[in-house]
Amino acid sequence: MNKQKGFTLIELLVVIAIIGLLSTLAVVSLNSARQKSRDAKRVADVKQIQTALELYYQDQNSYPTAASAITLGAGGGDCSAADCSSLSGDGGFAAAATGETYMGLVPAAPTPADGTCTDAENGYEYTSADGKSYSIDFCLGAVTGGLVAGAHTASPDGIN
Repeated sequence: MNKQKGFTLIELLVVIAIIGLLSTLAVVSLNSARQKSRDAKRVADVKQIQTALELYYQDQNSYPTAASAITLGAGGGDCSAADCSSLSGDGGFAAAATGETYMGLVPAAPTPADGTCTDAENGYEYTSADGKSYSIDFCLGAVTGGLVAGAHTASPDGIN
């Protein structure tokens, strides 16, 4: 009798099914990690912008004024028909820094929007009507750093 060596078809199918299941679980957990990293970046970006605004306030005795909301970051916003990618002493938020530079590159919100946030909410919207205070509106897709998911506002008093 000749005995043949090898795997049966059933054994091969079971191994392929197990590998497929494990790879599916890995992809799902990777997507969750990506969402959490985008939310952590949003919080870090807003805190960095707040620090730059406080430095600006110390030198200029007011915050940059913007009666209507402007979207901060490269390629977004309405800063004289350009982007709001820098913060400087002479121009406030503008496409290019002039004078003392407080933030050479204002970060843009990471994409895509996460959780219940829409694409319209996925940005850093800055307003300051009188220069005495400001607000930066942004949205988080999940609980991050003690902040619940959803819309938030950053001001000189902190993040709400």
